[in-house]
Amino acid sequence: MKKYLITLIPVILLGWQRGPEPERMPMSSVDTLTEVGNISEDLKPTEAQYRAEALVTRILSNYHYRKTKLNDSLSVAIYSKYLDDIDHNKMYFLASDVAQFDKYKNSFDEFLTKDDLDVPFEIYNRFRKRYQERSAYIHDLLGKPEPFDFTKDESLNMDREKAAWAQSKEELNDTWRKYIKSEALDLKLTGKADTAVVNTLRDRYKTRDRALARIRTEQVFQMYMNAYAESLDPHTNYFAPADADRFKQDMSQSLEGIGALLREEDNYIKIVDVIPGGPAFKGKQLKKEDRIMGVAQGDEGKYVDIVGWFVDDAVKLIKGPKGTVVRLQVLAADALPNASPREIRIVREKVKLEEQRAKSEIVSVNQGGKTMKIGVIDIPLFYRDFEGAQRREKEFASTTRDVQKLMDQLRKDGVEGIVIDLRNNGGGSLIEAVSLTGLFIEKGPVVQVKESMGDVEINSDTDPSIAYDGPLAVMVNRFSASASEIFAAAIQDYKRGVIIGEQTYGKGTVQSLINLNQWMPKESDPLGDVKMTVAKFYRVNGSSTQLRGVMPDLELPSAFKLNEYGEGSQPSALPWDQIASTRFEVTDNVNDKMISRLRDKYNQRLRSDEELKKLVEDLASFRKAREDKSVSLQIDKRRKERAEAEKKRDAVNSLEEEETEENTTTGVTPAKKKDIYLTEASRILADMVTIANEPTLAGAKKKN
Repeated sequence: MKKYLITLIPVILLGWQRGPEPERMPMSSVDTLTEVGNISEDLKPTEAQYRAEALVTRILSNYHYRKTKLNDSLSVAIYSKYLDDIDHNKMYFLASDVAQFDKYKNSFDEFLTKDDLDVPFEIYNRFRKRYQERSAYIHDLLGKPEPFDFTKDESLNMDREKAAWAQSKEELNDTWRKYIKSEALDLKLTGKADTAVVNTLRDRYKTRDRALARIRTEQVFQMYMNAYAESLDPHTNYFAPADADRFKQDMSQSLEGIGALLREEDNYIKIVDVIPGGPAFKGKQLKKEDRIMGVAQGDEGKYVDIVGWFVDDAVKLIKGPKGTVVRLQVLAADALPNASPREIRIVREKVKLEEQRAKSEIVSVNQGGKTMKIGVIDIPLFYRDFEGAQRREKEFASTTRDVQKLMDQLRKDGVEGIVIDLRNNGGGSLIEAVSLTGLFIEKGPVVQVKESMGDVEINSDTDPSIAYDGPLAVMVNRFSASASEIFAAAIQDYKRGVIIGEQTYGKGTVQSLINLNQWMPKESDPLGDVKMTVAKFYRVNGSSTQLRGVMPDLELPSAFKLNEYGEGSQPSALPWDQIASTRFEVTDNVNDKMISRLRDKYNQRLRSDEELKKLVEDLASFRKAREDKSVSLQIDKRRKERAEAEKKRDAVNSLEEEETEENTTTGVTPAKKKDIYLTEASRILADMVTIANEPTLAGAKKKN
């Protein structure tokens, strides 16, 4: 089986070290910043970047899975992506600037084939000029004795995706006035005095000025190359030399931190993922897409506002020695526009590999007057110690081996069914996804991999033994991806178990990492790397996991709209398609009649169970509230909006309260915290155990 990059791959890992960071100024607080560079000087490409452009263009044109030709259509996509990456919220460029740039929108294919970087750098240098104008206005505004009137009744639409480009500097000034007033109001409602509010904003925008001044030609070139690469698909990227070094660094080297993957987006530091084994993972305090607004050291330290910081600089502030405390101001991913940040306290420590490993618990379910024991195995990611496996160590870390041991123990404990929990599992080892599937089927194909030239490789389980043949459910959510989708899809296609939860992420593509310098003389300057999509995953029934992911047999209520997160939210995502089915033997564990009966029982609970009814109502109210992106800039109205936002957020958070005694309403005894989704999955599996004992529902094995 070939080695592929199949996980969602982010940029910075807190708690693990990916290698040397770019030479950027260290900063422990805003006060230590010093001016670097002069943004009035135009940035220009280097000779090495011209060579890198030629290589990237040749590689992506000829070897990317999509085989997209460089033409006017792709040119427009590259141009639009580049413009969006530079000025996503349309807060700097004027309509007149964009009108001038538009004459080039059909020419980016020619720029790439002719190794021409003049126009991309011209566009970015225009942005730097506009940034200086905005910066001058902002500092002038913040220098006024009373810059904001919070009694004036006006509002701001925070969603600028469909906004038009400003026609004049005056129009942009007014947009920025409202934007900064909104930031000031957020700070004021936390209890800050007016002078402290202004000082915080001054520091924030001085930080942004210095951040822009530190951007060099390498970052601009990388942004442009990624506009091209990511127009082909969202998982194809160009890494400039410094970022390439970081990406390839051995992640087994540990460093004290909180254990989270971060990126910078729209001036915020966002959580890409929470790493199993880290303190943030164990505390369940951070979630994907959360935004970190401020960082404080220890229990008494003053918060440093990190809005507008580079992710590298934020990392330096957040990480620290083992055993020390860091406090974060975090705005939740699903927070309403008026919500206030919450404080999170984390004790730094090394990422512990053992915390990444699968764990089990037993949930008790009252089913028709009888107490059923349901085993739950939580798999945070598909891990495998490849070096240990190569050395043929008997106890090397393996998801499959650990799950088998856990199942053996659960059977001894008398469980009547097992739930495999893959919620938030972003993937990992393809080998483990295949071998784990093999624990539940006799033998047969698990996943098909189609390469860019059309060749199809079938990865199969060849071991005829079955580790567990009892009732099985697999829990997934929107953030179950890659290897998780391969496992869930195989269990579903073999009708070996029921899939419960949300539609999964939909990442069904395979990437390969290519070093550009392999085609250059050894003494050449480093050119960076390309991570390129080279293959796609397909289920044993021939359907791709790309874009559509895995649809659950029983869908639980969700806080998110269908394409809000996941592959479907990416404009350049590769399409779903189908190839020929493989031959595989379907089991008799699950059939359509059983699924129908399970769905009926679940729908009955949705109508009658007070806890489920409240969940559905709260999530519907929350989704509706999130659609309104407008916020008031009048203090009393804003305070009221914030109170309403907090009320809705608390209603959702109340679903995870401490619960140590048996819940007499649901008949379920959780092992740790109340988890209404796990509660319902356990009920569904208990229903499945009961239904499976009805002989009229037994299916017969058949060939597919």
